Amino acid sequence: MKLLNKTLVVMAMASTMMVSGCNSLIPFPPSNTYDLTAPRDFSGLKGSSRAQILILEPSALKALDSQEIVVKPSSSEVEYLAKSQWSDRLPKLVQAKLIETFENTDRIRAVAKPGEGLVIDYQVVSDIRSFEASVGGVKQALVSISVKLVSDRTGKVVRSKVFTETSPLSGTGSLDIVFGLDKAFDKVAREMVSWTFSGI
Repeated sequence: MKLLNKTLVVMAMASTMMVSGCNSLIPFPPSNTYDLTAPRDFSGLKGSSRAQILILEPSALKALDSQEIVVKPSSSEVEYLAKSQWSDRLPKLVQAKLIETFENTDRIRAVAKPGEGLVIDYQVVSDIRSFEASVGGVKQALVSISVKLVSDRTGKVVRSKVFTETSPLSGTGSLDIVFGLDKAFDKVAREMVSWTFSGI
């Protein structure tokens, strides 16, 4: 009888392990992947420049330095949007879209990222302070980026500014949040371009 009981226990454990092993092979449902859009219409932009500028990858705190989309139920809570992600790490994505934004103006000689071999006049050094959706209380998207315009020849900061914009959320679904963040980023990117042009 004791031998039979031991055999049943071993068989039950083996069965459990097999089920667990099968479950580990079941893939998680893929995350929805979202992109930011670079502003295109700059018909009202004044001036142009023959300068060549370098857009460095922005720095960011660890909570923002990933593909996760940040949502905040309160000012002190940080969560991530379920089953959703950016198309790349947020700093790299912002860098790419800022480069595209400057190119879309058609009013600058050249814009590049490090390693592309241009003779640079100015560097745009930035830090992502906020890139989040507030879903508790006032529901809004918030984008805040600190920017320094640095002369590549002297290494001196020509000017600096923090750009902060918000956009109301029409809901708390994934598309509502991403759309709100994209609109807030659009405002910040436009302001950055205009501000940079007036300083070079």
